[in-house]
Amino acid sequence: MTSLNFQDALGGESFADLFEKSINDQEMKSGEVISAEVVAIDRNLVTVNAGLKSEALIPIEEFLNDQGELEVEVGDFVSVAIDSIENGYGSTILSRDRAKRLSAWLQLEKALESGELVNGTITGRVKGGLTVMTNGIRAFLPGSLVDLRPVKDTSIFEGKTYEFKVIKLDRKRNNVVLSRRAVLEVTMGEEREKLLETLNEGSVVKGTVKNITEYGAFIDLGAIDGLLHITDMAWRRVRHPSEVLSVGEEIEAKVLKFDREKNRVSLGVKQLGEDPWIGLSRRCPKGTRLFGKVTNLTDYGAFVEVESGIEGLVHVSEMDWTNKNVDPRKVVSLGEEVEVMVLDIDEDRRRISLGMKQCRSNPWEDFAANFNRGDKVQGAIKSITDFGVFIGLPGNIDGLVHLSDLSWNESGEEAVRNYKKGDEVEAVVLAIDTDKERISLGIKQLEGDPFNNYVSTNDKGAIVKGTVKSVEPKGAVVTLSVDVEGYLRASEISSGRVEDATTALKEGDEVEAMILNVDRKQRAIQLSIKARDNAETAEQLESIKGSAAQSGTTSLGALLKAKLDEAKDEE
Repeated sequence: MTSLNFQDALGGESFADLFEKSINDQEMKSGEVISAEVVAIDRNLVTVNAGLKSEALIPIEEFLNDQGELEVEVGDFVSVAIDSIENGYGSTILSRDRAKRLSAWLQLEKALESGELVNGTITGRVKGGLTVMTNGIRAFLPGSLVDLRPVKDTSIFEGKTYEFKVIKLDRKRNNVVLSRRAVLEVTMGEEREKLLETLNEGSVVKGTVKNITEYGAFIDLGAIDGLLHITDMAWRRVRHPSEVLSVGEEIEAKVLKFDREKNRVSLGVKQLGEDPWIGLSRRCPKGTRLFGKVTNLTDYGAFVEVESGIEGLVHVSEMDWTNKNVDPRKVVSLGEEVEVMVLDIDEDRRRISLGMKQCRSNPWEDFAANFNRGDKVQGAIKSITDFGVFIGLPGNIDGLVHLSDLSWNESGEEAVRNYKKGDEVEAVVLAIDTDKERISLGIKQLEGDPFNNYVSTNDKGAIVKGTVKSVEPKGAVVTLSVDVEGYLRASEISSGRVEDATTALKEGDEVEAMILNVDRKQRAIQLSIKARDNAETAEQLESIKGSAAQSGTTSLGALLKAKLDEAKDEE
């Protein structure tokens, strides 16, 4: 058995050579950036020679640019970082990505010290700000440092490349903080001075919508921001700035006010055109009918744009003739074209009142044209209230029968019990008020008033006959005719004293009495048997006096005797 020579085991190299080479290799530490030559490229790997004991293989992905294109070729020299000189298999591990990253960190550290600006692309949103990729390093851009003013919607910055200032860096924690605001403050300072020199009230400027709030929008004029208030966006009513503007949109505006000391600019877009409210009363006087588009719906009405920049309100009460509590959303819809009438214009307050129902026939006026007082109408009972009965009439309107007009002889509370909702009834038109939109009806007027008919022929002093309907101690109710009653008080039953009417009369007795009084308002007739008797006695005395004058007899006794004798002769 032959023994292996130590020199042969070392591959022909002396121990001294190997030792020195080992020392040289140890001087190259992991993480160090060195130069290497590209010696071969295949589909997946790039082979580089860094002058070490072996060539290194690096994944081809580390040599692709952002577009996925290979950015090196054979013979190029590139910077690579040493990951490992000996990985246990006799190979050296190198990384181009790590070299790029180390180089990027060095550049950022240099920028932090010198104040130089770095380029970066905003890639997305995170809590409190945005992420920025700068030379392969992921950095943080706080929301407060994105712009000169706080920005509510930062999405407009995503995907865009800007210059940034490095304000904080910690390589161990892999933390980089950038500021775009610091860059703008420097660059805008000079531009602001130039702009302020040429900016005047009344001038027209161009800008970009930077931020939208509830009360308006901030417009980037290039070196200074201007405020476009919501009331200056359009002549018509704007409920929210987002209706007419969007972030990033370029617009023209007029400078309304400029405070040079505070660097505040107020802008207006509507002022670029003429005020449409001027001369509106002349162009559209009251009563003018127009077509417009519904722009907004509320619980109290609908807003309709009748001209560009002119928006009026159709109040809920002006939408329908009969339904005063209509839901606007059930009558019209957003964007719908409707016909309206101008009811009132206040140019000073920039308000125009519109009506929709006025463009249709007025059912109250139609009814007044077709029916007169005293005409009969028919309809179904729509509702019954504490004060009367509502009856449906042509034109989808209602007429009211007051409780007092239900019956001649019953109280309204009693008479209304004879009716129910849905009953078809007939009534007489008593009154029509088109201005107040009221129609008064009567049911009892379908028949003549029995009370008035009776007293027209039986007035005060007339002798009438009737039947006792009911008796109480104080008096008796006497039926004189159909639906006509009179009252006979106990004191009027007889010439003698009667304290309790029940002792002199009973229900069903036939009586003859004189009408003492007629109260047409209260529909009451007062009766008296005593007055009738007294009237008969007086009539008899007048008759006796007449006879005495003819015979020449003067004494009362003689007169009575003569009268009695006449009565006997007649028998």
